This record gives sequence, structure tokens and C-alpha cells, in this order.
Amino acid sequence: MPDALLVERAQGGDARAYELLVIKYQRRVERLISRMVRDVDLVPDITQETFIRAWRALPQYRGEAQFYTWLYRIAINTAKKMLLGLKRDRLLTETARQADDGDDDETSRHEKELTTDSTPETELAAREIAQAVQIALAALSEDLRQAVTLREIEGLSYEEIAQAMNCPIGTVRSRIFRAREAISTRIKPLLSHQTGKRW
Repeated sequence: MPDALLVERAQGGDARAYELLVIKYQRRVERLISRMVRDVDLVPDITQETFIRAWRALPQYRGEAQFYTWLYRIAINTAKKMLLGLKRDRLLTETARQADDGDDDETSRHEKELTTDSTPETELAAREIAQAVQIALAALSEDLRQAVTLREIEGLSYEEIAQAMNCPIGTVRSRIFRAREAISTRIKPLLSHQTGKRW
């Protein structure tokens, strides 16, 4: 069922329609939040609070942005508020990355794709590169990490990211460019040892 119809029904008081939206987007919201917070125990709480706030704000949703873009913005703001309240570090931990590695979907697939001539050496190199990317992501400022995560992992357009982050599209482009540069700098040494390989 299209989001627009589910939202319309939920706005009319249909709790089941909203429950379907929660089911549809819960894992994506959890992945987004897990890349923002250090304490993985907070992820379910922030996710739940996100959907509670979204339910309360649903009467104000006018459909100017896609529902999941609107929801992601709420998730980002909820995570920021909860982290500030708890004074927790926002960096991603190894535990959160390992928990996320168990997902077998489009957002984790890129880490598992290997060349057809896969060997223990190429698998090790691929893992090292994936780990370097995760470390580089964790080292980014919050704004840069959010922008590149929404673009490269969640697949949002620049326009959707601008709506989700409440900033001009030029700022989004700049943040993504700087994030990619920082990640590239981190993984270039690893790639230079793998000439002739396709990653």
C-alpha cells in the first residue's frame, strides 16, 4: 500500500495504518540511528521515541516531502535531543557496526560483494577496506556523517537530504563532497596495495 494512503488513513485515526508504516521503516530508522550513536542500547529507545514523535506530529504532515524523508528528519532530531540530554558520545562503536553487519539487504550488500576471483587475501583486503570506511565515517563530524550516510547508504536524493537535514541543497553537496574526500584519504593507502583488483 502506498505511503500516501497509509499516512492519510493514519491521520484519520487508523492506528493499524500507522503500524504498517512503522513496520516498513523501523529497520531503516534503526540503521540510521545506529550510525549516529555510540551506545547501541540507545538505538531501540531512540527509534521508539522517533515513531512516537512522528505519530504525534502526523496531523501536521502535509506531504510536501516524502514520508520517509520527513520521518528521517524526526529521527535525526530525536537522536540529537536524546544524546544531548544524556551527554553521550555520538560516535559509532564497533558493536553497532557488527550488529548492522547481520542485515542482508541493500544497505549492507556492498560490504559483502567480492570479485569473482575471491581468495582469502582478497576477502581480508575487502574487510580491511570496509573497516577503514567505517572508521572514516565515525571520525567525521556529525553533519558530514549524516549527509553521506543518507546519500550513500540510505540512497536519498540531494533534495531529500536537504529536507531531512533542514539545510540548503548546496550545503548538502558540500558536506557530501567533504565526507567523500575524508573517506577517500583514509582508504587510498589500502587501495594502492590492490592494483589490478576491482572493488
